[in-house]
Amino acid sequence: MSQAQKTLTITTGLAGKVSGDIIVPGDKSCSHRSIMFGSLAEGTTNVSGFLPGDDCLATMNAFKAMGIKIEGPDEQQNVVIHGKGLFGLTAPNNALNIGNSGTTIRLMSGLLAGQKFASEMAGDSSLNKRPMARVVDPLKLMGANISAAENGTPPVICQGVEEGQSLKAIHYDLPMASAQVKSCVLLAGMYANGVTSVTEPGITRDHTERMLTAFGYPVKVEDTAIGKKVSIEGGHKLTACDIQVPGDISSATFFMVASLIAKEGELIIRNVGMNPTRIGSINILQQMNGDLTIINERMAGGEPVADVVVKSSQLKGIDVNERDVPLAIDEFPAIFIAAACANGTTRLRGAEELRVKESDRIQAMADGLKELDIECTVFDDGIDIVGGQLTSGTIHSHDDHRIAMSFAISSLRASGEIKILECDNVATSFPNFVTLANQVGLTLNQA
Repeated sequence: MSQAQKTLTITTGLAGKVSGDIIVPGDKSCSHRSIMFGSLAEGTTNVSGFLPGDDCLATMNAFKAMGIKIEGPDEQQNVVIHGKGLFGLTAPNNALNIGNSGTTIRLMSGLLAGQKFASEMAGDSSLNKRPMARVVDPLKLMGANISAAENGTPPVICQGVEEGQSLKAIHYDLPMASAQVKSCVLLAGMYANGVTSVTEPGITRDHTERMLTAFGYPVKVEDTAIGKKVSIEGGHKLTACDIQVPGDISSATFFMVASLIAKEGELIIRNVGMNPTRIGSINILQQMNGDLTIINERMAGGEPVADVVVKSSQLKGIDVNERDVPLAIDEFPAIFIAAACANGTTRLRGAEELRVKESDRIQAMADGLKELDIECTVFDDGIDIVGGQLTSGTIHSHDDHRIAMSFAISSLRASGEIKILECDNVATSFPNFVTLANQVGLTLNQA
């Protein structure tokens, strides 16, 4: 069977019970950044809890192609990175294949813009449709010789800066709340003369700021009248350190929702990242009457972590607070399944960013829910979902790992078999998803 024909066939979990004590894979955002910053640091960085998914491995392979020695990941997901400093990268022999990783191509655009050599990045058919002008445009303001395809999509081509030259510092007001764009500009700022700052219109993930600080690079964060302002001065260095990657809250959310919609059971999810810019899914699910308890809060590698206890709950539909949207932007496919199993209507607005992910996640989820006889109405920036009885059907995941995993957990409340197509990309963020799901009570068969 060819890769394109692979399907994940799903039947309902026995008795609809979900229970267990699990650890989800390491946070994808932190895993990406550990490789990037470790490669550009001076000395040897040890990373524990690394996510060995396709996206993070694409980042690792890109830095290997630029002369960085990286060992692992081993069976315990440890990685050792032998950094060469901010200017230690060498020109790759070929175009860098970024696979399906939007984080990689956008953050690396900032890093590569300041190098003394030329480079090119592209990925798979999905990535090559995603918008890159949002990072190319501010980098051009910094004097970078960088371009994307005519329609603003990959490949991204960086010509590098001439010997004796550097990027120029700018102040950039983000046109949208995007951690990837913010990070891209800040990382380019390490190679610029002067202070580069970014002001964001809404809260976005702050993993870049936290991890730069962990590597000893000074970052200034302040509140302004128009939003949070993050500043970075060029010319400092990154110093190798040990990084402990927390469990990925995006991966944990699938199991939170599974436990909430199950007919009975209790699930404990250990070592979940609790970064305040990422906990939108917990806020939303609690507002939906979900029984989630946060215990054993602590710090690990500069990031807050905790264990989450989740119990079967009768969920209710809500109007999602727009303030929570950027804090849960990757988790909405799973939240849509919770909405489909809730009493009443759940309304989401202000989430147009969902349309430019690995797929158009608003439309892809709406199409799948309708296939399972759930009533929903699509808007440009959101969706209304009326809770009801999920039936059976065939779902197109559009090569989007989060669509595939969301409909996998929906099988807990479906009246019949669900077949999900195009599931290869589940490995991008959650390589052992099927194994772990079956372990807690679902019945998933992969063919």
